[in-house]
Amino acid sequence: MQINMNSPVEEIAEAFDIQEVLNAEYDLVVYNDDVNSFDHVIESLVDVCQHQLVQAEQCTWIIHHNGKCSVKRGSYEKLEPMHQALLDRQISTKIEC
Repeated sequence: MQINMNSPVEEIAEAFDIQEVLNAEYDLVVYNDDVNSFDHVIESLVDVCQHQLVQAEQCTWIIHHNGKCSVKRGSYEKLEPMHQALLDRQISTKIEC
């Protein structure tokens, strides 16, 4: 049996750190590649991330020129299905904190 030797203050601090992790905002980042066309990426951002056409075009140009772009921000649970859907379309993505 393990006895918890933390003070109440330490326990609250640990709980706060865990709560920060649970409430953390993440970024869904799309990376540039030499495979996908502009049209494919734009269409995917509209379909998967519910971007407006102009927003999807702007993100695609940023991806092209900067190598990557954060296309959506939110909880991990919200971003994971979008991440998977973009991967299924052969678009390179990561969820970053």
